[in-house]
Amino acid sequence: MAEVSRSVAARMIDEGAVTVDGAVATSGSTRVETGCRVEALVPAPQNPRPDADPTVEFRVVYEDPHILVLDKPADLVVHPGAGHNEGTLVNGLLSRYPEIASVGEPHRPGIVHRLDRTTSGLLVVARTSEAYGRLVAAMSAHEPERIYEALVWGRLEVERGTIDAPIGRSPRHPTRMAVIDSGRRALTHYEVVGRFSEPREVSLLQCRLETGRTHQIRVHLRAIGHPVVGDRAYDGHRPGFDLDRPFLHACTLRFRHPVTNERVESESPLASDLVATLELCTA
Repeated sequence: MAEVSRSVAARMIDEGAVTVDGAVATSGSTRVETGCRVEALVPAPQNPRPDADPTVEFRVVYEDPHILVLDKPADLVVHPGAGHNEGTLVNGLLSRYPEIASVGEPHRPGIVHRLDRTTSGLLVVARTSEAYGRLVAAMSAHEPERIYEALVWGRLEVERGTIDAPIGRSPRHPTRMAVIDSGRRALTHYEVVGRFSEPREVSLLQCRLETGRTHQIRVHLRAIGHPVVGDRAYDGHRPGFDLDRPFLHACTLRFRHPVTNERVESESPLASDLVATLELCTA
């Protein structure tokens, strides 16, 4: 029997890592009966108390006694996990803000949502338990507005649209996600903000998440035939651009402050490598 906390078990279900008789479990209340086969990809045990590391670099966009809004660089893992036990954003946070050590889950204190390692941009962190609980609830209710910029292959036929397709663990590649019938509902809204024909035909999108599944934007855009430029995992790494990560940036974050209820809005300019890629594009 896997000995994991309720929060870890819930996250495993949320990421599509649990199946019942071959079907992805979409809820912790899924009923199982005698004879059912339950399989789970259990994450490797983590150091419950990550060490502080003052060498980890990140930019603080907004801070007050309750929360932080950070601008995460690409190639920085948010919290310790399999293969990344040190040098993460959490290690850096503990150096600058040691008080978060007791906020939230021990191995990822203060963290209420994540960005992929290769994705740059904005995320909010809780500095107090009160702020943590309210931010987690807000994220679960899909209240914060999270907008990303993505450069994708091809020309979209419409100016704006919504992708409503369930996402779960890929049955072929366990480390990846995919659109599958048994996955959890996922919604991504997109709008075309630029079209280019050189050096290859690509489109610049603004994507707004209504849900927050693992790799959601990358999986959804691949599913409609327009994978993110530079995305090796989801068919986006093609000749024409020398980009070693997906062109995906969390540019806007809007939410109600968990304590004061005031509106917090932060913006992040495109990272320099993405700017350089965009400068190559012409209509």
